[in-house]
Amino acid sequence: MNRPLRLATSALAVSAALLLSSCGSSDDETKDNDKIAGAEEEGGKKSASPSASASENSGRPKIKLPEDLTMTFEKPRTGDAVKKAVLADNAERMRAVNASITGTDPKGEAVGYYNTGRALEAAVTWVQKFKDADVTLTGDVRYYDRQVTLKDKKTATLSFCADEGKGYTKNKKNEKVNKTPVTKNSYVSYNTQLIKNDDGTWQTSQIISTRGAAQCQP
Repeated sequence: MNRPLRLATSALAVSAALLLSSCGSSDDETKDNDKIAGAEEEGGKKSASPSASASENSGRPKIKLPEDLTMTFEKPRTGDAVKKAVLADNAERMRAVNASITGTDPKGEAVGYYNTGRALEAAVTWVQKFKDADVTLTGDVRYYDRQVTLKDKKTATLSFCADEGKGYTKNKKNEKVNKTPVTKNSYVSYNTQLIKNDDGTWQTSQIISTRGAAQCQP
């Protein structure tokens, strides 16, 4: 989320770094320490394994967020059923990561369901960093300008923007919310790749973000 997600934690030794907030920029992702909720880099050092994967679940996991955290996704601008499915599964993917961070999905079942490959490793590492810092998430995050491109029947790319101006980290012990002014870096551009698995779920396999992206500014 916004600058408050900066936790004086060093970047992880992967592509550039994984911090407690959004991602970095270009292929080496994260060169900025001010990050947002639900955004991780494409690479990542796996620190733990989700309790379940898409193939292990007979049905889609139910994702619930705490009352003080809201994630709003712009409605699909397409009538294409496949593109709508991609958008829906990506939204669930973003919510899944935050549910794990905030403790409403402590076993990370949804994280394992909606991520695969490098994105899964990054998501697991991302969640662990919040746990290590003893912080959670609060506030509001808005996702917009979501554009899907279908590469073939089982591969798609999705780009979108996030407004993290009202999203913050919160100390678990004293519940202090880390608030800072909204700046251009409160807006993040995401580029993701998704793969449709055998169960019909569009799993995110790669994710890269650019903080302060010009195309996402209001």
